[in-house]
Amino acid sequence: MAAAAFEEIVEDFEFMEDWEDRYRHVIDLGKAMEPLEDALKVPATKVDGCASQVWLHAVVEGGRFRFDGDSDAMIVRGLIAVLRSLYNGLPVAEVPQVDAKAELGRLGLNDHLSAQRSNGLRAMIERIRETAMAQA
Repeated sequence: MAAAAFEEIVEDFEFMEDWEDRYRHVIDLGKAMEPLEDALKVPATKVDGCASQVWLHAVVEGGRFRFDGDSDAMIVRGLIAVLRSLYNGLPVAEVPQVDAKAELGRLGLNDHLSAQRSNGLRAMIERIRETAMAQA
């Protein structure tokens, strides 16, 4: 059920030998992402439960879900980019149905993130799901 952009990341990960290469790739994905406008970095878009500063701003256009985000931590920006590839472009009603844990498990992320990063990732996923359900 993952978006095509996420499938590309899965394919990229399959060619990488070790976790360090994958970790660098996630960071590179975050570096390539446009920064969130400062005007959108407000308490309403801030995600609680993350060790670093994280903001997610979602919109629904033509019934399709899309979000942008930012963080002050490079790896978290990369995780936001991965989540964007998983969710962006889906019909808003499908967003809560995505099994993010299973999809991210395909990348091996569950095994290589610290407990704090894993908690933050769960908080971001929950925010995405809640936002989509509110807009569906």
